Amino acid sequence: MKIEGIITPIVTPFYDDEEQNINYEATEKLINHLIAHGVKGIFILGSNGEFHVIDEQEKVEFTKKVVEIVNHRVPVYAGAGCCSTRETVRLAQKMEEAGVDALSVITPYFLKPTNENLYAHYQKVASSVKIPIILYNIPKATGCPLDPELVDRLADIPNIVGIKDSSGNLDTLNAYAEIAKKKDFSLLVGSDSKISYAYGIGAVAAVAGTSNVIVDTLVGLDKALREGNTAEAEKLQKDIDVLRGVLGLGTVPSVMKRATELAGIAEIGPARMPVQKLSAEDDEKIKEMLKYYNLYR
Repeated sequence: MKIEGIITPIVTPFYDDEEQNINYEATEKLINHLIAHGVKGIFILGSNGEFHVIDEQEKVEFTKKVVEIVNHRVPVYAGAGCCSTRETVRLAQKMEEAGVDALSVITPYFLKPTNENLYAHYQKVASSVKIPIILYNIPKATGCPLDPELVDRLADIPNIVGIKDSSGNLDTLNAYAEIAKKKDFSLLVGSDSKISYAYGIGAVAAVAGTSNVIVDTLVGLDKALREGNTAEAEKLQKDIDVLRGVLGLGTVPSVMKRATELAGIAEIGPARMPVQKLSAEDDEKIKEMLKYYNLYR
């Protein structure tokens, strides 16, 4: 499996009703749209995918369905991280059995494990499966940063093949890049505002939440960076800011989901409660943003 290009951490479509169950028809529509527009991977059950409000049985069922929909067109990455090692191992094994190509494992959240706790956690998870594992660093959400020294050690575990960094911290990103240069280890950038910078120091892929909505911008940015088209890359990197500028209107991922829906990509539905729907006024701001990308008329 080659890790490269734009990997979309897809939003999880839910029906807009009391139960808010997963909408598989919309899931298929979203995935087909993204693959048709050139993404190099589908990442499920990440932060934008609301993994934190989806129970284990739903995660396994969703994983099976996504693997079926994608049908080997691009790699499928699945978020298996949980607070306990036992639960993470169980979910990782079920996702491997479902046929995903790689697992993303976020650090345990709420608690603050030591580096030795984290090493033991990741070592146990990695040894429980045969498929590749990508570490996931997002300390603003977990309160648990992955120390570069720890990542350097974890990179020696054979099936721990990379790290997705969503910290937005350039020192951290640079430290991970140094590890990737000296080991068989890949750096994936998870902060959409840092894609150009990260590619410049050796990142091989971007797990870009904004590609749910503005996929052509992200795929174009990846292409421009790979071809050394600096002017085009600068323009496209800046263009992402127009979408990023409205994300603060609601709790993650409510704005991303509403934007995907208003752009006519798929009937994504709302974020799960306790996240609330956006107001009519917010909708108008999102529509104005979409007009910039010619995604709303």
